[in-house]
Amino acid sequence: MARLKEMYDNEIVKKMTEKFGYKNPMQVPKLDKIVINMAVGEAKDNAKVLDAAVRDLEIISGQKAVVTKAKKSVANFKLREGMPIGCKVTLRGSKMYEFADRLINLALPRVRDFRGVNPNAFDGRGNYALGVKEQLIFPEIEYDKIDKVRGMDVIFVTTANTDEEARELLTLFNMPFFK
Repeated sequence: MARLKEMYDNEIVKKMTEKFGYKNPMQVPKLDKIVINMAVGEAKDNAKVLDAAVRDLEIISGQKAVVTKAKKSVANFKLREGMPIGCKVTLRGSKMYEFADRLINLALPRVRDFRGVNPNAFDGRGNYALGVKEQLIFPEIEYDKIDKVRGMDVIFVTTANTDEEARELLTLFNMPFFK
């Protein structure tokens, strides 16, 4: 079982209950899911680029990626409705905690000139969005086998009602927010 899940069960529930005065342990916010999205703009011209992005995302997440398609046609981008333009993965349960553990403790410290992640990237409903500029920060990606450096969005979806509760939850998970 993931180390973060055990930490949540043992320590985080107690600390959050003390800080926010919850009457019931079920009121304590938890991590619901993690969505990893990789947009590939060049996919409209070259389908092989999307295959490489899907492969990278599957290696990083340990789960099959879903190809996302354009919802609307945009003439300026030469984009038609239904064209494949990216891929995403939704992680839940033990895979979610395992990925969060790897991201926080292994991948983020490998970012060049890393001082922490933005503490203001909450959406007002307790969800946190994090942009990663390159997939190379994950140790399972081999430098020689990638064709292009790609970024991705990592969204932490929590059951928290406010940003303050979600920030405290992620801080207790050791998320490195800069001051």
